Amino acid sequence: MFYKSLVLFILASLINFFINDPSYAQTSKPRSLAVSGVLGSVSQSVPITTVKIQQAMLSGLSNGSAAGVPVTFGQVFAQGDVPNSSSLSATLQDGTPVVLQVDKKATHPDGSMRHAVITAVVPLDRYGKNSLLLSRNSAPANLNTGVDPTVLLNDGFKANVQILINGETYIASADDLLRSTSKPFLWLSGPLVNEWQVSAPLKTASGKVHPQLSARFAIRSYTGLHSARVDVALENDWAYAPAPQNITYHLAVTVGGQTVYSKSSLQHYHHSRWRKTFWWGNNNNVAIAHDTAYLISTKAVPNYDQTVQISPSSIQSMATQFSGAAADIMGNGLAVQYMPTTGGRNDIGLLPGWAVSYLLSMNDTAKKVTLGTADMSGSWSMHYRNQNTDRPVSLIDFPYMTLLGRPGDTYNPQTKKNEAFPVCGGDCTTPFEADSAHEPALAYLPYLVTGDYYYLEELQFWTMYDLFQSNPGYRNNVKGLFHSTQVRAQAWTLRDLSYAAYITPDADMFKSQFAQFLSDNLDWYNASHQPNGSQPNIFGALVDGDARQYVNLTSIAPWQDDFFTSAVGRAVELGFDKAKPLLAWKAQFPVKRMIDPGYCWIGASVYTFQVTNQNGGPFFTDMSTAYLASNPPAMTSTPCDSQAMAASLGLNLHEMVGYSSSALGYPSNLQPALALSANSGITGAKQAWALFNARAIKPDYSGAPQFAIVPRN
Repeated sequence: MFYKSLVLFILASLINFFINDPSYAQTSKPRSLAVSGVLGSVSQSVPITTVKIQQAMLSGLSNGSAAGVPVTFGQVFAQGDVPNSSSLSATLQDGTPVVLQVDKKATHPDGSMRHAVITAVVPLDRYGKNSLLLSRNSAPANLNTGVDPTVLLNDGFKANVQILINGETYIASADDLLRSTSKPFLWLSGPLVNEWQVSAPLKTASGKVHPQLSARFAIRSYTGLHSARVDVALENDWAYAPAPQNITYHLAVTVGGQTVYSKSSLQHYHHSRWRKTFWWGNNNNVAIAHDTAYLISTKAVPNYDQTVQISPSSIQSMATQFSGAAADIMGNGLAVQYMPTTGGRNDIGLLPGWAVSYLLSMNDTAKKVTLGTADMSGSWSMHYRNQNTDRPVSLIDFPYMTLLGRPGDTYNPQTKKNEAFPVCGGDCTTPFEADSAHEPALAYLPYLVTGDYYYLEELQFWTMYDLFQSNPGYRNNVKGLFHSTQVRAQAWTLRDLSYAAYITPDADMFKSQFAQFLSDNLDWYNASHQPNGSQPNIFGALVDGDARQYVNLTSIAPWQDDFFTSAVGRAVELGFDKAKPLLAWKAQFPVKRMIDPGYCWIGASVYTFQVTNQNGGPFFTDMSTAYLASNPPAMTSTPCDSQAMAASLGLNLHEMVGYSSSALGYPSNLQPALALSANSGITGAKQAWALFNARAIKPDYSGAPQFAIVPRN
């Protein structure tokens, strides 16, 4: 007890010194995305949300840890909850004030805080638990600069990654890079924690540089605690390095002089990367649970039905699946390796099923699976890093790059250079195939709740891939228009782009780029889908050639259109006003299928929906004609929602077609579109939701809740 009390006293003294000593400042400030504020006193505070902390298994912490353990997490805030003129404060569950370091990342249009990475040193009770009540404080935050890496290096910090290829050893050392890099990239900066990010190509002892492989370290050092999280990523993803290919090597990661991970004959696929995290010094791994209701209220995540109880058996199933090779380097976690795989899948939706299970339950196993699968998102061969900017490639820099277009399509008339990626220089086969039409949102929620830079870049990598993969002419080059593809691909690209534009830090160069790409695409949709024209579209559905891929090019997939409507609805929720008129138009389609007098709602969830009698012919001008063309006579010849209709279709009374009892069925696909349309303001939207919500047969969402979205109040 004396030792713990002494440590707590020393820590408090250090924090007080860092906060109040004006001479403690760096003479050379590193490149930084960290804007840190510290508040140690509480006055005129307004409660916002609570975060629960619990000792994690195998953390190395002793029960109680009264001296305090450092915790760092990401937190999103509703607009206006933390105005620019105020700051955050925190108290423990017994009311004791706690010093916070707040690294503000993104703000709302009104200047209030949107997203921040928060750090505190929290004492745990004898059960290994405590909680932080975050509140708005009327006092402005004290901006603090952090320490440089010298303190950590003088404490004996060492970490490196080493590989063996054909008898040659290549190495990258985190401590050497911290010493030699004059201005490391600062992600977190302040008196409690500093995170420095350094990177370099792997080299031999003689200085030979590997042409493809580079290492990246994120070193998160907790001041005065002899503790640092070591985040290691190894990348094979240079966009324009010659002869890209798979590379096989023997791997060893060393932290503090000890080998903490090794793997023989690892095949590292081209344009992919992997990530592992370790602890140097004291292992301060803790489990952090956010307030689900508050996260949902911010609109950063969809309005999932909080009455859904996630089943223990589904959590156990996740843990079983997330094991072995699936959970190791170059694994796939719970995501489908070959993304073009069709059919009902747990990873398709505005968020994957396992991520929603975590969100609704705050179960630590579900969180481990969610974060772990996001770690594995680096395995897919769609990562292209610009060696000049050291960031994911951007259409701003290479407006004519493409994966699907021909080499001749990549000529840039401004630079008079081709922007084609180099051809494969060896073995480029991989079981990991990305596909924007079946692409999960793997990294968005993990970044939201952790603030880890790796997840931010994964979101950015995937979003840029969605934009640049297509033929440059089809996407209008630098504008990145994505309408010339499958409707479901349009849906998930809009989802990713909205997420990236919303959560990317204000100081990040991609913030304005994503906002512009999103604006350009919304402009295109708003201009192209007006109610009047040579071929009026009364449905509110996408019916062009990319949508009419069924029944001799006369029919669309309403479930794909519902995906797109839900993505538009999310763009509105995230504050992108240009999406509002598009949602008002798109919401017509799910609403009309439910309540239009000419269409029976039992068939609102059909697999295909016919919009014309022949390819190139005029579109139908009423829902009644579409109903008769899209559904079998056994259905259309009987009264809507009658016992006779149910009997003819082999359904229960008031049961919709398309696997109503399945959490992955077509009625489930329809649910987010209807829920998000309910707040669109169009006539009949709330009536349509009420009718849908009263249907007789509903799915059990306890194991796959990704479509369990309901209207906001």
